[in-house]
Amino acid sequence: MHRTNGLLADGREIVWYDIDGTARVAPRDERDLPSTYPDSQMRCDPLTGDWIAVASHRQTRTFMPSASECPLCPSKDGWLSEVPSRDYEVVVFENRFPSFSTHSQPAPTVETPLQQTSAGLGRCEVVCFGSDHNASFADLSPERARLILDAWADRTHALSQIDTIEYVYPFENRGAEIGVTLQHPHGQIYGYPYVPHVASRELASAEAYAAEHGRNLFGDIIESERRDGARVIAQTEEWIAFLPFASRWPIEIHVYPLRRVRDLPELDTAQRDDFAHLYLDLLGRLDRLYSQPTPYISGWQQAPVRQHREEAWLHLELLSVRRAEGKVKFLAGSESGQGGWVNDGQPEQLAERLRSL
Repeated sequence: MHRTNGLLADGREIVWYDIDGTARVAPRDERDLPSTYPDSQMRCDPLTGDWIAVASHRQTRTFMPSASECPLCPSKDGWLSEVPSRDYEVVVFENRFPSFSTHSQPAPTVETPLQQTSAGLGRCEVVCFGSDHNASFADLSPERARLILDAWADRTHALSQIDTIEYVYPFENRGAEIGVTLQHPHGQIYGYPYVPHVASRELASAEAYAAEHGRNLFGDIIESERRDGARVIAQTEEWIAFLPFASRWPIEIHVYPLRRVRDLPELDTAQRDDFAHLYLDLLGRLDRLYSQPTPYISGWQQAPVRQHREEAWLHLELLSVRRAEGKVKFLAGSESGQGGWVNDGQPEQLAERLRSL
């Protein structure tokens, strides 16, 4: 992998990632952009203990532009985008409308039992998977998928060096049903200033399981799914993909390395090469499931930067609201109001169908 660092016109960082052997010089961003000062603020919910980001500047972010004005396509004559090069393989840059930022202005300090605040000092980045506006991750070659994995790992390492970041979460949202506002194939990376709710709960369960049983919870789940086999979709020498026994979403797939690593930078060459093939196969199956491509959220659960790393086991969780042909599941009363999930389908039946594809 070849890395080229640069700066955008307003001072945000941009990084090009190319397959080894590609020489690149960071071009100058010719736009006249004002410097931005995000006003992200963290507020603690006294009822749940959850931290909530308040980022009102995101209301003005770009929404569903035409292909000719896509900010993630390469720059061209008559159109200067967020990427000041005429082509690229994979590129990562700081989000112009971030939920968290190292440049966030200090929040007024409020410290009472009911009102606790802090500045939203983290980092949000955009990951462009390629310059083709009409492609998707499933259309990529294994070499390009591997390059994206390398970029995720590299950014995880870089963001972990920022002292205000506690958790790094690379993810992709795909499809209008998910709420995607830019159609160009891309993902994001959030560097949270705290350990978010889902990761925190999973790690707490793993720590409690280790204390009681003396074994790793994630490893035991993998072995249980391999023995059962009913929910396994695909398995290679290095990875396994399966639907969890207690799936919440209409489509919920977990992808684990068979050999334990805590985070993306710890993946070795064999694991990285093998993941690219398995993941592309999995996305292809999902896109053949219905007549339209499956909308999804796909994100990496990995060890926090500094704490709760002992029991962590890197894995990817892919979720979709598509419950049937032409139908999506809305998170209504029970799910949104109480967090009481109801799954309309059997994970075993969906796994069998995906295996058949």
